[in-house]
Amino acid sequence: MAVHPTTAAAALALVLGAGPAAAQHLPLAPERAAGQTVTPVFEGWYRNADGTYSLSFGYFNRNAEETVEVPIGVDNAIEPGGPDRGQPARFEPRRHWGVFAVRVPADFGDRRIVWRLVVRGDTFAIPGGLKHGWEIDALAGEAGSGNSPPELQFGPDGPTGAGPGGPPAHHLRARTGEPVELTVWAHDDGRARTSIVSDGRANVPVTLTWILHRGPGAVRFDDDTPAVDPATGRAITTAAFAQPGEYVLRVRANDASGVEPAGHAQCCWTNGFVKVTVTAAREDGP
Repeated sequence: MAVHPTTAAAALALVLGAGPAAAQHLPLAPERAAGQTVTPVFEGWYRNADGTYSLSFGYFNRNAEETVEVPIGVDNAIEPGGPDRGQPARFEPRRHWGVFAVRVPADFGDRRIVWRLVVRGDTFAIPGGLKHGWEIDALAGEAGSGNSPPELQFGPDGPTGAGPGGPPAHHLRARTGEPVELTVWAHDDGRARTSIVSDGRANVPVTLTWILHRGPGAVRFDDDTPAVDPATGRAITTAAFAQPGEYVLRVRANDASGVEPAGHAQCCWTNGFVKVTVTAAREDGP
């Protein structure tokens, strides 16, 4: 059973301190460019083929323009098992759905995990679990259309993954200022095309977007929306890092139903994560 969008929106409104009626008109306060807080959001859960479950999370950054940074640790933690369970440390403005997923065992039962985020002195803690009525169509296909998310992989013969959790994370090494190649393969069942009028998107069934998920410095993508080769499914871009450290990049693959994710069925996009260890650029001797 899928979560109805208004149900999930009402739950978010309660987290933010407003009643269900206000949930139909998010955001709940006058929009400001900067200075606001960020709230974690539990989107729902879905079943994996191996019997485990994935708990999907997103966030709501109230700022219209400001990107908020909260390092993983005491102010940005998921417990038990954390503080690091794959959550972002960089929060782009406004609402973002299904940004990552936490996999839990088949016998998880009625246990809970809690994402705690502290921003500008305000603390928000959102629990996630296998609550009845919160199962989402992230993998099995959207109710009615049967549309399912694209599949991503980091090698032509590598493991595939779909939905907010995506495939197993990929690992790379890089040096500051030296571009590193990012290659992914993306495939979709094309079912989203059947519900789209002829507006040009139907010929581009998968759209990719690269995003900085976390890291100590700026990242420059040569092209953060690289084209997917329709014959092979391959897409290539590069990234250059300003500072050494540990980074996580997220690539989001959307099917033809839309570039920006929306709603809570989460049928229509897949995340992929690339961990990059960046060291200082080599200094050549005299």
